[in-house]
Amino acid sequence: MTASRRQVVAAAAGLVLAPAAAGQAAHAATNGPGGRRARTLFIAGDSTAAQKYADAAPETGWGMALPFFLHRELRVANHAANGRSSKSFADEGRLAAVLEEIRPGDLLLVQFGHNDQKAEDPSRFTEPWSTYQEQLRQYIAGARERGARPVLATSVERRRFDAAGGAVPSLGEYPAAMRVLAELEGVALLDVHTLSLALWQELGPERTKTYFNWTATEQDNTHFNPPGAIEVARLVARELLRTRVLAPRDVRRLDDAIPPSRITWPPAPDAAATTGRPYAREGEPHHAPQ
Repeated sequence: MTASRRQVVAAAAGLVLAPAAAGQAAHAATNGPGGRRARTLFIAGDSTAAQKYADAAPETGWGMALPFFLHRELRVANHAANGRSSKSFADEGRLAAVLEEIRPGDLLLVQFGHNDQKAEDPSRFTEPWSTYQEQLRQYIAGARERGARPVLATSVERRRFDAAGGAVPSLGEYPAAMRVLAELEGVALLDVHTLSLALWQELGPERTKTYFNWTATEQDNTHFNPPGAIEVARLVARELLRTRVLAPRDVRRLDDAIPPSRITWPPAPDAAATTGRPYAREGEPHHAPQ
């Protein structure tokens, strides 16, 4: 890969490197203690996980908070991108970019579903029990062919409540389709959908507002603010441990309070120089520091 191509891929994917000066971060991403290459957890997903920039603050993807719960020797490369489905992420070459970088022993964590629902958009829509599963098989096979381990994560749930205050699922059959595929393919499954829905039910309609991107000018029931991103990342880390994808030595702080002030947003990259198009957003229709 040329230097210019590498820069484009990194900027488009929004890589999250654990905190240090740029040169130190780049070195740490390549080498662990004694010069060994650090194991990397790649995230392929949508805007609920993606890196956010200063122009989007306080919106925060859970992938930005995941490094808080992982050992420093486990690098997070967050390729999740706003507005992408399992189909459009692959069609745009983003999966190929991940597979070009992934190495034996790495992990590929895949979370899609929000934008696969967009039946009005053929560039993103997939049907849960056919094309969605077919797309996900690309990610599974690509990781395995390179000696990496695929991990599927059901989509984090939106903030939606009924008149009685009950948390209401919004993701249709996509979580179920992913669960079945994980069983068929022998892939570890992080059931973030079930866990997040239970968390929103426990918190209730009012308290959940403090986890989502509710501001004076926006009422966003899909994307998170720093406290919400931290708690969803905690769910993900606990699932990585529960499913034995990671060992106890790989995780940390699972029960610790993480100050939201530790979330930071870097300056926005030039979208024209990376993807050639503005970032899209997920949501209802018409609406890594260490």
